[in-house]
Amino acid sequence: MTAVPAITPCGAANRYTINPMAERYSLMIHGGAGELDRVRNGLKVRPYLNALRRILVRGKSILKEGGTALDAVETCVAMLEDDPLFNAGRGSVLNAAGKVEMDAAIMDGRNLGAGAVAAVSGIANPVKLARRVLACSEHVLLAGAGALAFASEQGIVTVADDDLVTEFRRKQHEKACKAGHVTLVQDPPVPEHRHGTVGAVARDSEGNLAAATSTGGLVNKRRGRVGDSPIIGAGVYADNHSCAISATGYGEEIMRAVLAKHIASLVEFRNLDIYAAARDGMTYFANRVQGRGGVIAIDRQGRCASGFTTKTMIHGWLELGGRIAVTIRRQAGNTSL
Repeated sequence: MTAVPAITPCGAANRYTINPMAERYSLMIHGGAGELDRVRNGLKVRPYLNALRRILVRGKSILKEGGTALDAVETCVAMLEDDPLFNAGRGSVLNAAGKVEMDAAIMDGRNLGAGAVAAVSGIANPVKLARRVLACSEHVLLAGAGALAFASEQGIVTVADDDLVTEFRRKQHEKACKAGHVTLVQDPPVPEHRHGTVGAVARDSEGNLAAATSTGGLVNKRRGRVGDSPIIGAGVYADNHSCAISATGYGEEIMRAVLAKHIASLVEFRNLDIYAAARDGMTYFANRVQGRGGVIAIDRQGRCASGFTTKTMIHGWLELGGRIAVTIRRQAGNTSL
């Protein structure tokens, strides 16, 4: 049996009375679970924490000025995609062919509207393309060449593959290929196969929820492999009746557990608060499919929680208009700024 996952309320206390006069917007972002398992040096950790803080400042400004939760999560995830530290957009890992293939999704909790793209290349910000699928198409998920054709119709400019590939990711891929590593075969997973995904969840001042997730996937994955990130109910979910969720981890396990919807259902149908729902959902994930990963979550009251089964998870938040906090949380202790 897998160990009980770490579950963390992100506010000042596990339970508290919400001040009806407080600013009612909340925001969470993450940069992956397990991505920094072996990083202990504070100087190496600091760039990640600084990046999260910078992005949260931008997201907070959107929400504080009356922007929508949907706009906030799209902007935050696009900024994470633009930062080569993270496995999404520029900085994505390479597949077995040495190419970048990315997945992303975004969901509107007001009406369960959703847009997603899978196995796309040459798109600097897949989350922005996913938003166009939500707003400008009759579909939820577009993949591969079809998604790129839609991007062209929408005036989204493609970029060269080399513009999305960092030297670090090239060396990482070369090392994996030389060692003959095939994703999801190694147990325990080799260091190159970190669970890097980025995501954001938000509640705006009108009480609406939204979620977005984006990833470059797994190192040395098969061409055409699609993970959980663009799958509604697995790697992303938002419903004003329950909560907003963004997941990160091994997509095959998250898809089998339908993890995001599972947690949302615990909130809506079993009337669990977000902390108990995250705890029970991640315990199910750990025990039922030996799942490796994590989630960030905001409920309809704006309360924030996270949970993970990996050694670490990097994330940040601001709850009900409060102060910004960023952390690389470990199963025992954390590193914060």
